[in-house]
Amino acid sequence: MLTIGQLASYAGVTIRAVRHYHQVGLLPEPERDGSGYRTYGAEAVVRLIRIRTLRDAGVPLTRVQELLDADEETFAAAVVDIDRQLRADIRELQAHRRRIAQLAAGDSLALPDVVVDYLDRLRATGAPAVLVDAERDAWILMAARWPEAMPEMMADKVAQLSDPRTLRLYGLFGQMVEGGGQEGLLQETADLLVTMFEEAEAAGTLSRQSEEFADEGFVALMDSFADGHEVVERLRRLLAERGWTGWTVVEKA
Repeated sequence: MLTIGQLASYAGVTIRAVRHYHQVGLLPEPERDGSGYRTYGAEAVVRLIRIRTLRDAGVPLTRVQELLDADEETFAAAVVDIDRQLRADIRELQAHRRRIAQLAAGDSLALPDVVVDYLDRLRATGAPAVLVDAERDAWILMAARWPEAMPEMMADKVAQLSDPRTLRLYGLFGQMVEGGGQEGLLQETADLLVTMFEEAEAAGTLSRQSEEFADEGFVALMDSFADGHEVVERLRRLLAERGWTGWTVVEKA
C-alpha cells in the first residue's frame, strides 16, 4: 500500500494535485488505517494516471469525471467536442497574440486599423510626436463614440495630408508647442485656418460636420483636450477675432 507521496510520485503529479482531486471528487479519498494514515492501492494509481493524462491533453477539469466514467461511444463524442473547443480556444489565443504584438507599436491600443494607418502616415510627414500623440488620444474617443464612421473620416484625413497647407499647419503647431507660441506663428496659423475654414464652408463640409457631431456633451469632451493650453487659448482668441468659434466643431460666428 502506498502513502500519498508515493502515489503522487508513481502517477507523476504533486501531492497538492492529489489533494485537489480528492476535494473535487475525481479521486476517492481512502479511509485512514489504524495508524491514522491514508494508504492507496494500485487502482488509485491507475485512476490518477488517467486523470493526469486527460489533464495533460487539455481536457477541462470539469469534464474529466465525465470521461473517466464514460463508455466508448460517449468518450469518443466527448473527445470530439473537447477538441472543437480547444481549437476555438487556440484561435482566440492566436488572435490575442496578434493583438499584443500590435500593441507594441503603442497606437494600436483601442484604435481600429484605419486610424493606426493614418497615424503612421501622419508620423511619416514629420509631424511632431506631441501632436501625433494628442491626435491618437482624440481618435480613441472618436472611435469609441462613432466606430462606424472611422473609415470615411480616415479617408478624409489621409487625403488632407496631401495638401501642403495641412503639413504647414502641423509644422506651425509643432513650432508653437515647442517654442511657446510666438505671435508671428500664431497669426500665420490663424490666417491659414480661416482660409481652410472658408473653403470647407463653401464646400458644405462644415455643415456636415455640425450634423455628424450633434452630441454637444461629446464635443465638449473633445474640446477639453485643448482646454488650458496657452497656445490653443491664444489661437482661439485670434480665430474669434476673425469670426470663427469652436475647436472640435468649427462654426462661423
